[in-house]
Formats: sequence, C-alpha cells, structure tokens
Amino acid sequence: MIVLKSKTELEKMRRAGRMVAEVLQQLRERIKPGVTTLELDRLAEDQCKKWKARPAFKGYGGFPFTICASPNDRVVHGFPNQQPLQEGDILSIDFGLIIDGFYGDSAVTIPVGEIDATTQRLLDVTKESLDLGIAAAQLGGRLSDISHAVQTRVEQDHFSVVREFVGHGIGRQLHEDPQIPNYGPPARGPQLKAGMTLAIEPMVNIGLPAVKVLEDGWTAVTIDGRRSAHFEHTVAITENGPEILTRLDD
Repeated sequence: MIVLKSKTELEKMRRAGRMVAEVLQQLRERIKPGVTTLELDRLAEDQCKKWKARPAFKGYGGFPFTICASPNDRVVHGFPNQQPLQEGDILSIDFGLIIDGFYGDSAVTIPVGEIDATTQRLLDVTKESLDLGIAAAQLGGRLSDISHAVQTRVEQDHFSVVREFVGHGIGRQLHEDPQIPNYGPPARGPQLKAGMTLAIEPMVNIGLPAVKVLEDGWTAVTIDGRRSAHFEHTVAITENGPEILTRLDD
C-alpha cells in the first residue's frame, strides 16, 4: 500500500491523472457510430508517445493493447478490434499510464449516439455510485465505507454490483493493496490516511451480477448478456477530503 510522503509525489500523481483524463476526453470526442475501438486504441497510444509516457496496460500480464474497450455486455478488459461501433451501443473505456514513476488510472462508459432509457439509467447510477464512493473516502474513515456507499446506490435502482473485479490501491504500481470491493458493510477494513491513493471503480450490471471470462483470457462479459457500465477515478485521501486526480480542471 502506497502512502505519498511528499507534495512532490502527490504532484506527480496529479500529473499522471491529468494526462489520463485528457486522453479519455480525446477518446470521448471521437466516439460515434462507425468508429472502431482499434482506432481509439491507436489514438491513446500515440498520445502517450507524444508525452513520453508509458501505457499502463499494454504488456501488463500479457495484455496486448493500450486501452480496455468493453462495449455493451462486456464488463472489463475487452480487446479493441475493427468492428465499427453502432448507434445505441455503449462503450466502457479503461485507460492508464505511467510517467515520472507514478500511475494514473480511470474509466468511463460512453453512449454511442442515442441510447435507450434503461441504459441511460445504468450509466447515471453507475456514475453516481462512483461519486458517492469517492465522497465516502474520508480521512479517518474505513475502506469499506467506500464499498458500502457504492453498493447502496446501485441497489436502490435494482441494478447489481460485479463481485469478481474490484478497485485497488495505486501509485508506483498499477495495482497495490488494498483491494476495494464495490459491496459490503461499512466501517470495516483499513483506516483511510492522508496520502493514500486509491482507484475506485464501480462495475454495474443491469441484470445478474455474475460474469464470465471469454476464451481470450481477458474479456469479462455478463453471464446473462445484459449490459454493464464501468466508471473509475484515481483518488488521493487528503486532510481536506478526497481529491480526484483523474478529472480535468473545470
């Protein structure tokens, strides 16, 4: 578990986070019917090269791409491909990079053109659950306060939280302790301390919570074929409350 020891380290995490947010914004602006996820992957990798940053995912455990591109019933870790996006799809993009020895990691789910009302509600609720999870990440609180806040919001709308994949600590490594489930009772687990940096990432399904991994060994899909959404931010615990590091300045 990393605990940042100086303002310099925090500023490096902020820089990595801003870069991640900027790339995701560029990808968001490109998404429309007819675009392929492989095009988006190349755009993200090209931007990393311009900044002399390294994609966090490419080569990690053998993952072959810069972004995870997970449309519709894909939950996480989807492979970019040459299949054009269609009107009414949704696309979850997870992206991270490393620069100056520190990681940033974030995910968004983006509609492709017009989407149906249930899918829009899925996106809204998943994003709200992330916001509430971040708001629960208060100095002196417990790790499971985050988990409980996410689960409570999701289940209010009768959606389900994915159990097999969780958030995580992040800093000098992409995945560090502690793991951060998106479900569970409050007031349990490690106490939150200033300088801790966490990747909080609800993954929410319209239908059943169960998922399965496809033959590629990476792509997770919903067991019932219904849609899934994924939002994530890298967050620092500070004396002034949680600071979102992977959000562009207003």
